[in-house]
Amino acid sequence: MGYEPLVKQNPLRVLKTGTENGKEMGLIMARAGLGKTALLVQIALDSILLGNRVVHVSIGESIDKTRAWYDDILRHILQEHSVDHPHELIDMVQRHRMIMTFKEAAFNRPRLEERLNDIIMQDIFKPNCLVIDGFDFENADRQALEEIREMAETMSLQVWFSAVSHRKDTRVSDAGVPAPCHEVDDLFDSVILIKPDEKKINLKVVKNKGVVGDSDLGLDLDPTTMMIKKS
Repeated sequence: MGYEPLVKQNPLRVLKTGTENGKEMGLIMARAGLGKTALLVQIALDSILLGNRVVHVSIGESIDKTRAWYDDILRHILQEHSVDHPHELIDMVQRHRMIMTFKEAAFNRPRLEERLNDIIMQDIFKPNCLVIDGFDFENADRQALEEIREMAETMSLQVWFSAVSHRKDTRVSDAGVPAPCHEVDDLFDSVILIKPDEKKINLKVVKNKGVVGDSDLGLDLDPTTMMIKKS
């Protein structure tokens, strides 16, 4: 089986992730430890299988820890699907993905843009998609996000963020986006909430391609593997 069936069978198809030519920002929100990074990695891998190049920005984590997420998700994909040449898939993912790490205090648009321009101008790597894991939404102001969105539009990048929500903080936007992102939700085209209940971890879409609506599209995260699955 080639890569096209992997794309078609991916439950993410209902969200149409990775199909736009940049200029779009998405957000994944959940309490700590519920699968934000796993979902970001699956979005990144889906983008790669669609023929894109991805830069994974990990704030406050090591390259090895981020790479381990990709290794684990790829292993689960290969266990679930028959791929004729698995090593070729693994090599292809490595060629189409670059991991960048930043210390929390050192991350901002100028530093990110400088590093992206360096790899592009030196013809090392030209990304189509950017995933940013660990952005500090609690202490960042609106301007910081506006600047990243402006950069994404200029560079034709699709960007996905992760954000940590807290059970005790009940603030929420009119669209249903919880704090600390409730005042910047208009900057995001898509917003996915990871919502656990007694039996499963549900993916609830409160914004999809700019359309607001609290939707259950029948997607869950397997609590053991953190793989996306249909309900």
